[in-house]
Amino acid sequence: MKLTVWTYEGPPHVGAMRVATGMRGLHYVLHAPQGDTYADLLFTMIERRDHRPPVTYTTFQARDLGSDTAHLFKDACRDAYERFKPEAIIVGASCTAELIQDDPGGLAETMGLPIPVIPLELPSYQRKENFGADETFFQIARHLVRPQEKTAGITANLIGPTGLGYRHRDDIEEVTALLHDLGIGVNAVAPMGASPSDIARLTAAHFNVLMYPETGEAAARWLERAHGMAYTKTVPIGVGATHDFIAEVRGLTGATGVADTSRLRLPWYSKSVDSTYLTGKRVFLFGDATHVKAAARIARDEMGFEVAGLGCYNREFARDIRALARDFGTEALITDDYLEVEHAIEAAQPEMILGTQMERHVGKRLGIPCAVISAPVHVQDYPARYSPQMGWEGANVIFDTWVHPLVMGLEEHLLHMFREDFEFHDEAGPSHHGGHAPRAAAEAGGPPLDGQNIPEETAADVPVVQTDGSVAWMPDAEKELKKIPFFVRGKARRNTESFAAERGVREISVETLYEAKAHYAR
Repeated sequence: MKLTVWTYEGPPHVGAMRVATGMRGLHYVLHAPQGDTYADLLFTMIERRDHRPPVTYTTFQARDLGSDTAHLFKDACRDAYERFKPEAIIVGASCTAELIQDDPGGLAETMGLPIPVIPLELPSYQRKENFGADETFFQIARHLVRPQEKTAGITANLIGPTGLGYRHRDDIEEVTALLHDLGIGVNAVAPMGASPSDIARLTAAHFNVLMYPETGEAAARWLERAHGMAYTKTVPIGVGATHDFIAEVRGLTGATGVADTSRLRLPWYSKSVDSTYLTGKRVFLFGDATHVKAAARIARDEMGFEVAGLGCYNREFARDIRALARDFGTEALITDDYLEVEHAIEAAQPEMILGTQMERHVGKRLGIPCAVISAPVHVQDYPARYSPQMGWEGANVIFDTWVHPLVMGLEEHLLHMFREDFEFHDEAGPSHHGGHAPRAAAEAGGPPLDGQNIPEETAADVPVVQTDGSVAWMPDAEKELKKIPFFVRGKARRNTESFAAERGVREISVETLYEAKAHYAR
């Protein structure tokens, strides 16, 4: 554990809260100090849920530590049962409460409550949020699942969606529609939307669809091992992966239904002449392993991008991501330090970033467009509208999300490039009014100036731009540099400064800029 401004994952008890918040009829009693109740805001303010998480906190304070805090937990547990009447309770400790070693599981077991009480052992100082969600759902399944007679028709369980998940709500609807096209029903979605009694009948399904390995793989593996339920290995994000997912489901079930691709628009654009603008664009990918793996395939095979670098923050999937990076001819970045990610992006000089909310901020600082592909995300990435990542509509959403930053970035660059033009500069009047008179002159009552006679910016108006002390940019060269698109301008500046330094040039002129361009183009 370390102090940081930003973090990709919270502590494991936040993962447990994600599971509890997604479910119905389940309550979480969390042994935690007063300050740890901040997590409620993640669901009500960021995800914009219309109800608070089903969590009761013991909220002990500093003065309580001098006495026995166990009775606080027991009272909270008893009050939660009396007030909410849940079908089951999960109990655990926050990272702070873990230090006082009260053993919430053991305490709850001695209380004799008439419902299942499921203890959680989540090592707060070794593991993080996604592990907490995965382990919590596994323990719930292990305690509640019972053998069931299979449904008459072929059905599946959708495994892994949770509260606060990135587009989980809409992905459920999209995957359900895919299965429906194949003639397959959904027995249960878990943990999102499930009750403890729904968990008990998971084994009535014929197989499981593992939607998010980060939060459902432990339960899927256990259901396969203990109850013989196969689960899918392909996550249907992207056109190719969705086709592979359908083929995998057919192989597991023998289903013969035909998938409806009439809503799919991404392949048409990829074949169109407009898409040539995207071909070869260098992108850097970072996020959770599932979304990075899917995004890498989409970027290279479906959008024509070049993957300049990739990585993930959840170390449990480091081996998979390193293998993926080797396939793409790059080295994987496995870290939960956003500053390391920023340095890697700066060194790679991509034309676009596909990442999390943190990489969005990095992109703003570096002047590189960014599209969000993975949690953690902010409120704007929990849209009220339907906006999945999986299936056919998910492919359309991804296409829009990725292309718009590049297209709008080009528009901004063109506006900036022509801002000094006699017709488009800031003081020019509307071109269709004929005079092109600067507004400032008109408002001052002076004669309108002809747009052709607007004085050029003189060298005295633009200072010499110092860099690191070894070279300086002359005004004309700095002005010329601004004509280079923003997403490669940083690289052009560094290349030119390196070119000048190697040749002992202390002042970069327009000639130096173009000499450097010619040198690096060879």
